[in-house]
Amino acid sequence: MRTIIVDQNGNGDYLTVTEAIQAAPDHAIERTCIVLKNGEYREKITVPENKRNLCMIGETRDGAIIIYDDSFSTIKPNGEKMTMYETPTFTILADDFYAENITFANAASRVEPRGQALAIEARGDRAIFRNVSILGHQDTLYTSGYGRQLYDHCYIEGTVDFVFGSATAVFNECELHSIDRHNGYVTAPSTGNAQTYGYVFLNCRLTTSASAETVSLGRPWKPYGSSIFVNTWMDRHIRRGGWDNWRDPNKEITSRFAEYGSTGPGAEQADRVGWAKMLTEKAVATLTISSVLSGDDGWNPGEISVINAETGV
Repeated sequence: MRTIIVDQNGNGDYLTVTEAIQAAPDHAIERTCIVLKNGEYREKITVPENKRNLCMIGETRDGAIIIYDDSFSTIKPNGEKMTMYETPTFTILADDFYAENITFANAASRVEPRGQALAIEARGDRAIFRNVSILGHQDTLYTSGYGRQLYDHCYIEGTVDFVFGSATAVFNECELHSIDRHNGYVTAPSTGNAQTYGYVFLNCRLTTSASAETVSLGRPWKPYGSSIFVNTWMDRHIRRGGWDNWRDPNKEITSRFAEYGSTGPGAEQADRVGWAKMLTEKAVATLTISSVLSGDDGWNPGEISVINAETGV
């Protein structure tokens, strides 16, 4: 496996993440590992489709930071505002991407809200994020496309729809933190009708700096949006009703929202909306990382080893 070191201080192979990605081989069968030394890398980055099997490992999660600040309020050279799809700090189009010990951030709304501003767009299939922070405000993490993604022991922060999109994704033992705002939503799935799963949260924590009962667990961006929370601790910010229909009663029939074993101040199941499900123990037994993400190729991200950040191997 090839290793590329990025160091802003000049003690690596490249000074920028962009240069390192460009240097990685195209259509690789084996992994190329980019080791990112601590520093704030102000870059707007895309991992193109031909850079498959790319691995990025930070020296420390809070020290290796990839950050930019494009938003819906950003004015382009032609005088028009950016669309939501143009704002991501980090975009992954390639399959088999792996990231660990890195912070991905969109800083557009640090001072005041500037609308949609993505930290990550993850489009490729079989993507793995371990021990990463994903920081933003509105629309922080866009799980686009219909691939499969694992977020393992990650920290994700935002306000409105800060996990959204159409991918099948498992969030394992993650913390999802709602920033203070008068009206927020943790998820906004656009799951397709033919997909068995959308978002599955296993043993996660929903924390907050927001006021009590100001955040919903989710609302369906598209009619068949699916979010499932299993054994998740929920703070006081979660509304008693739990879920929102996005001003469309018809989505109460088609959307697929469910919980099991919720605990904490925001987990009062008796007050949940009647059109969301409470799963049975039998149904939950089938919800594992491998079963949700296996697909037609039997992918099991649990079998993919964690790469040492110091050696890159």
